[in-house]
Amino acid sequence: PRLLSQFFFADERVTRVVAEINGLDAELDPQQYLALLNQLHLSQAQLLAVIERIMEECIPTQRHSRDYLVKFPEELLVDNLGNHMLFAAECLLAGTFLEVEEAEGAQLRPRARNLLCSLELVRALLREQSLSQPSTYPEPVRAALIRFDHLFAEFELSYVSSLVAVKSPDEIYRQQEIIVLFCETVERALRLGYLTQEMIDGYEPLLMFTIPRLAIISGLLIYPEGPLSLERSPEQMSRVFSPFYNLLTKIRDLLRVLSVEELCLLERSLCVAE
Repeated sequence: PRLLSQFFFADERVTRVVAEINGLDAELDPQQYLALLNQLHLSQAQLLAVIERIMEECIPTQRHSRDYLVKFPEELLVDNLGNHMLFAAECLLAGTFLEVEEAEGAQLRPRARNLLCSLELVRALLREQSLSQPSTYPEPVRAALIRFDHLFAEFELSYVSSLVAVKSPDEIYRQQEIIVLFCETVERALRLGYLTQEMIDGYEPLLMFTIPRLAIISGLLIYPEGPLSLERSPEQMSRVFSPFYNLLTKIRDLLRVLSVEELCLLERSLCVAE
């Protein structure tokens, strides 16, 4: 159950697969090469997962901030992102630019080199520690883990920024505004009896339609200075709503002519409509 023992066997698997790949002629046996490459990715993912747990145990308060992850598109936030970063660094160091332009890849290569050298040092130190005192983390091990964690975070942010347009602070703020609007919408709906706490606690599927519908009315009438403010230009709105600027304007104009009773009836009907 000790993490350093788990690291030892994970590191052994990576070393064994790398040795098999180096001893294989890929042109003579391409299928075996691809199979070993897949094994390498899996074993590296297991190794990184153990190192991550070791860092959480060894340097929990000295980890590099990962707040930058909120800037990434949601489709990139997958469980194997770390392993993908490691593979990208290996490709860059080998001079292969799979996903980035050559000029950007050349700028990223020093970061990739530093990251991989740091990983090798971490592996060597942890392996030695696992064979001597598998229950302690001396200062050289801690220092190496801190440096690796920082280098990994810096490379991850730099590499992803070269691939996609990361969210700006304004976009993140607008996204947070939408979250606040939805929370206030739910609170108001509970207060007015449109929804019940049991529906929310039970993850009632209808809520996936009800809450956004109510949020549009709330954003246009109840909280007009929020993320649905039509006083802004479409470019200043969240990308969730900006394509529907003209439609939202028409909806707001129609809502304004409703009486309080009619608005209440409309909101109740939105809570039950298919």
